[in-house]
Amino acid sequence: MSGTLYIVATPIGNLEDITLRALRVLKEVDLIAAEDTRHTQILLHHFGIRTPLTSYHEHNERTKARQLVERLRQGESIALVSDAGTPTISDPGFRVIVEAIEAEIPIVPLPGASALTAVLSASGLPTDQFVFEGFLPAKQKERRERLQALRAETRTLVFYEAPHRLKEMLNDMHAILGERQIVVAREVSKAYEEFLRGRLSDIARQIAERAIKGELTVIVRGSEEPSEVSQEQLKNEIDMLRAGGMRIKEIAELLGERHAYSKKEIYRIALAQKISTTL
Repeated sequence: MSGTLYIVATPIGNLEDITLRALRVLKEVDLIAAEDTRHTQILLHHFGIRTPLTSYHEHNERTKARQLVERLRQGESIALVSDAGTPTISDPGFRVIVEAIEAEIPIVPLPGASALTAVLSASGLPTDQFVFEGFLPAKQKERRERLQALRAETRTLVFYEAPHRLKEMLNDMHAILGERQIVVAREVSKAYEEFLRGRLSDIARQIAERAIKGELTVIVRGSEEPSEVSQEQLKNEIDMLRAGGMRIKEIAELLGERHAYSKKEIYRIALAQKISTTL
């Protein structure tokens, strides 16, 4: 008979968050497939677990998945873990699970820690419906295009982000999504856990003045506005941006990404308003 593949959630910070069931399975399996064996060894050493480890990460996933499935076919049981949280949630694991399913190998998930659900539960934003987007693209063009596609989404938006990209992410969010309620959670369940809650523009200003470190989860309220704005509303936005010192070309770029109007049309409207105010 084949072995079992266990998907084991591990703590995202505080080691006390591991479940009793997870500890038992990690002790009983024949092998633990870990995203970073050095990181997982710290957890195992803390709880006195001596199960052998093998590396399984994004760079060796294709070849290692086949090897792990072959060991499962031979009757060994394997626990899949990531560095923190639940495997496959923006972490490696998808390929070995797919191949195990194709090989008709039993797969048993062990529920546990996840930054996604932990932060969402404490966000104060609607949780009845939400969309998990993982990490936005690193390049600004692709990031803005993705945010543009999410602009009319009414469900709560959940993202992960790297500390060195947070400032650019928030600036692009404000430009594309407009003013929203937002929560930025840092180092959840760790010693320096922090929740920043408020308007997107206010949080962006706070972040701009700080050096940000640690694991980050960002939650943004979904759209509460109609997907289209009237031309009168568009003109009001143009007036506000012009009053803030923004040039017409910049206004066309910004509102063209935010609304269902072409940049050329917004430029024409903004130019006409400028001429009318100078007459």
